[in-house]
Amino acid sequence: MDQERMVPEAQDQAGSTTTATLPPGREANGRPLLEMQGIRKAFPGVQALDGAELTLKAGEILALVGENGAGKSTLIKVLTGLYQPEAGEILIEGMEVRFPTPRDAMKHGIAHMPQERNLIPYFSVGENIMLESLPRGRFGLVDYDRIHREARGWLDMLEVQVESRASVDDLSIAQRQLVEIARAISREGRILVLDEPTASLTPHETETLFGVLRRLRDQGVGIIFVSHKLEEVFALCDNIVVLRDGKNAGNKTAIAEIDRDGVVTRMVGRAPVTQELPERTEGRGGPILELQHVNTSSGGRDISLTLHQGEIVGLYGLVGAGRTELARAIIGIDKVTGGQVLVKGKKATIRSVKSALARHRIGYVSENRKEEGLIQMLPLVSNVSITIWRKLQNLVGWISSRLERKTVQPFVERLEIKAPSLNTVVASLSGGNQQKVSLAKWLAAGVDVLIIDEPTVGIDVRTKANLHELIWELVQRGLGILLISSDMPEIVRLADRILVMRRGEIKGEIANDHDYEKTSELIMGFIH
Repeated sequence: MDQERMVPEAQDQAGSTTTATLPPGREANGRPLLEMQGIRKAFPGVQALDGAELTLKAGEILALVGENGAGKSTLIKVLTGLYQPEAGEILIEGMEVRFPTPRDAMKHGIAHMPQERNLIPYFSVGENIMLESLPRGRFGLVDYDRIHREARGWLDMLEVQVESRASVDDLSIAQRQLVEIARAISREGRILVLDEPTASLTPHETETLFGVLRRLRDQGVGIIFVSHKLEEVFALCDNIVVLRDGKNAGNKTAIAEIDRDGVVTRMVGRAPVTQELPERTEGRGGPILELQHVNTSSGGRDISLTLHQGEIVGLYGLVGAGRTELARAIIGIDKVTGGQVLVKGKKATIRSVKSALARHRIGYVSENRKEEGLIQMLPLVSNVSITIWRKLQNLVGWISSRLERKTVQPFVERLEIKAPSLNTVVASLSGGNQQKVSLAKWLAAGVDVLIIDEPTVGIDVRTKANLHELIWELVQRGLGILLISSDMPEIVRLADRILVMRRGEIKGEIANDHDYEKTSELIMGFIH
């Protein structure tokens, strides 16, 4: 008898407990579970895929890596029916298939968690998880009690402390990400595709997810794991495929047979260069942003912190710790309900993002670039220049297209934003390039304080290193940066001081000496 894959328990209508089962993915006649051969896909001005190939076995976790714009997300969108290839073929267990729509891909056992979150904001967590297979009772009516019982099982598997009846609109970005993962796993596909699943997760949530993925692998599921975090690739995956410029950079390789430098060499086309951050020659200046016993409408309690000119203060914590909520209160999206905010020593009442920028020169790079950071249907040039439109206007209020492009171009070049032109619509850019556009608009504004929330989510290793150098340079010039990151190596590398948050409070402060082992141990001590 075939091994059966177990799924969370649920109660039937009579109230007894049942356990659903599903046959595992398996290879037919020795053929791989999935083959993608000679896949080509072009967009105006860009050959996104140029003969890309991928093979996945049942019971395998396959890493798919490459720089931003290498073609990873495009290949996944072809596999899941979002894009139609111009050439090439897809085979499942040796049989050629075509997916005109994502639903056709689902029917063939492909479950997908996309890089850009795709939940329905005003639906509950349970409804989002079970949307593709809503349980029904008598007369075909949706059984909402069963929706939440079954959704609770998937949430518990991932140790997600979120109520299934909560509205997705009320969740943090990291909580939404965990719900997306629960939804993908709940579809019980033979092929599970996860695109940057750990982007906003802390080490604890990541390790819990990895435990679930290893169990699914052992039960015969084939898993494609797309990530820029190479340390996670080496910790989790069995084999690796590298894309560069829409093509395979070398053959599929066992993780045990390649090291990090070998992967980076395939990604960028040359041996990696170790990029150490230079010594900062300028000392720390005076306080530029201070919070004194601040309470917020989103749950922050008695928060005090000081950010100086020429300093990076890191905020670290688990999902739900309140880091993003604090940032939103500082810039006026959420309310400060108690205590004081001071900017350059003067009491400040900030009621909007516009006020934060215009009156106090505070910028905010949101982790939610899709909904808050960018205007998706505007071109790249407009998204970068939006914070300085007033400066670019002439006497009658017009903005010279030539001046706008001249002003924006240096920031596009400095951040190595890959786009066919400055007029490219932002929605067509890769997730990593969108993140860089979101940062570029605040650099163009010339802010004094920059709050950066998850700066390198979805960004490849080379661009990540360049972005770290850029942040370092900005601080050298006197900028004060409040850095929120779930990437512990990143926060230990960059921050001068680290504040650890838990449940809306600051639980400890660490003077960071950039010794990863020591500092990470101190951080985890405050968290637990």
